[in-house]
Amino acid sequence: MKDKSGFTLIELLIVVTIIMLIAGLVGQNVFKRLGKGKQAVAKAQIEMLAASLKDFRLDTGRYPGTQEGLAALVQNPGVENWDGPYPEKKVIPKDPWGKPYQYQSPGQQGEFDLYSYGKDGSPGGEGEDKDIVSWE
Repeated sequence: MKDKSGFTLIELLIVVTIIMLIAGLVGQNVFKRLGKGKQAVAKAQIEMLAASLKDFRLDTGRYPGTQEGLAALVQNPGVENWDGPYPEKKVIPKDPWGKPYQYQSPGQQGEFDLYSYGKDGSPGGEGEDKDIVSWE
């Protein structure tokens, strides 16, 4: 009788199933951390934009109005003593989900409100959909 080496179909199916289970468990943890990473990036960008808004206020005596928006940080809206652009990279970034940051001045929470609606792009939410705000 010949000695046949190799794997049976059953053995291959078992190995593939085990690999899929492991990949599923690891994948869940990786995607959770990816979402938390995007929230951390949004928080850091909001802090950077808030610092730029404060620099704008030091130079001009006021924050940009809601109508002027964050664009006033990179292009002079016709304000005396404007000494920008204020962000280091001279651009206003979009949030990690590709949406513009929301800005109001005067704000409901302070002199200005700066926030991202998170992954879902709408107010409220939990997890990745949670709003990232300047006042927390």
